[in-house]
Amino acid sequence: MGGRRRVARPGRTVLRVIVASLAALGLLTGLGVVLVYQNWNDNLEHPTVVGKNRPDKKTEALNILVMGTDSRGCEGCKIDGEAGGGLSDTTILFHLSADREFAYGISIPRDTAVMRPTCYRADNSEIPAATAYDKWNVAFQVGGPGCTRQQLEQLTGIRVDKFVVVDFNQFKDMVDALDGVEICVPEEIDDTTGNIHLDAGTREADGEEALDYARVRYGVSQGIDPYRTRRQQALIGAMIDKALTRGMLARPDRLARFISAATTELATNFETVAEMAKVAASAQGIDAADIKFITTPWTLDTDKVSGGVEWLPSVEKLWQLVIADQPLTKEFLDQAISADDSPDGSGGAAGSPSGSPAGSPSGSPSGSPSATPGGTPTPAPSGGLSPDDRDAAGLCS
Repeated sequence: MGGRRRVARPGRTVLRVIVASLAALGLLTGLGVVLVYQNWNDNLEHPTVVGKNRPDKKTEALNILVMGTDSRGCEGCKIDGEAGGGLSDTTILFHLSADREFAYGISIPRDTAVMRPTCYRADNSEIPAATAYDKWNVAFQVGGPGCTRQQLEQLTGIRVDKFVVVDFNQFKDMVDALDGVEICVPEEIDDTTGNIHLDAGTREADGEEALDYARVRYGVSQGIDPYRTRRQQALIGAMIDKALTRGMLARPDRLARFISAATTELATNFETVAEMAKVAASAQGIDAADIKFITTPWTLDTDKVSGGVEWLPSVEKLWQLVIADQPLTKEFLDQAISADDSPDGSGGAAGSPSGSPAGSPSGSPSGSPSATPGGTPTPAPSGGLSPDDRDAAGLCS
């Protein structure tokens, strides 16, 4: 489906892009203004998180684990029937390179089959490892953010530096603080299970409609969860675009409203909002096109959990790129959404040839990493989702 095209906006620096993108993920930065509003720090919650046998940190890159949850049962958030049950609907590992030249977010579908390892409660008591495969988000239910962090670290070998837990009620308030964000729905969605009804077309969506768009599962994309993660990635991009192009960062009143919404009851091991701002200020050269969002390669061909998905072997290559602080290689870029993509699929990397067969349900990237003679992966040209892949995910193309 076609849509409105934008004129390219030169001069996007990482200080502006990271401020907006981390804000969209709940990692709020506000440049110098954060130091003025001490009440933002008072908004933060600092849960005790216990981890044991954690991987060593190999580089100076920053890995931030972002968890979206409806455990507080916010009104209108109950889409999959777990509101109040403590399940984590969204998990994104955000990797910011040590040299601050690239960044990418890796979405892990909530229905991914995993063997949950032993994790620990705040009082150091042990939560036994699972004896059979279960879905990824069960770790949050049994042990909160600490168990999810332990699960990611033990299964991937990646050291997590920081984490945040964003409630979906905060998400709605953040969108409303932006006075809405642009979304593009290719076909009318009529989800009677979640009571979500979305008209087709490109438009500005308020917080409630944006949340519906991010969380709708039935009546679109065959109900396949990893396709929902792609819509969530596209929505984060829309939030970035709105923040950068409509003057939010230049308006203290709107910025204060946005940060207040996002930090309210934000659970994190960032000590202060100023510490988050320092993360943004540490990098000044990453353009929007250098910020990618991908989903762990997956297949529906699994008998490990009912209605779930299973990681493909190529996921190990992805974890190694993170551990070694390497940019994404072509096989993953071919399945990436860029922060400079438009909701209607125009601009950025969208529309480039994809490595996956048209209509493939696996979501698996193809191709092989490019490498130097010494075997070190090197950056590949930007790929991006093909029109077929965008259609499968319920995105406009």
